[in-house]
Amino acid sequence: MRIVPLLFTLTLVGVSAPASSSPTMPRAAIAYSTAAPAAALRLFSTEDAAGAHRPKDEVVWLDTNSGIYHEKGMRWYGRTKHGAFVCRREADAAGDRDTRNRQ
Repeated sequence: MRIVPLLFTLTLVGVSAPASSSPTMPRAAIAYSTAAPAAALRLFSTEDAAGAHRPKDEVVWLDTNSGIYHEKGMRWYGRTKHGAFVCRREADAAGDRDTRNRQ
């Protein structure tokens, strides 16, 4: 029996170093070569900055590693290891989702 190693090609889309002067950073996403790049998502370090960006939208905390966001008052709001404040509609448009266990 001959074992043949499988090779997968992954493309990093929208990876950039954090810029302190600009609150706009594309979200890091891993996409297969046939997938479209994720929509640009504005990440903010403070809740007030995200609220000023879109005053009529709800501000949520996005775990940037998992793509799951948490609403104010939930256990992990502002507490995940990697995350940022974002506007809910922009997060939905970028393919992120609400937590399923309401924490």
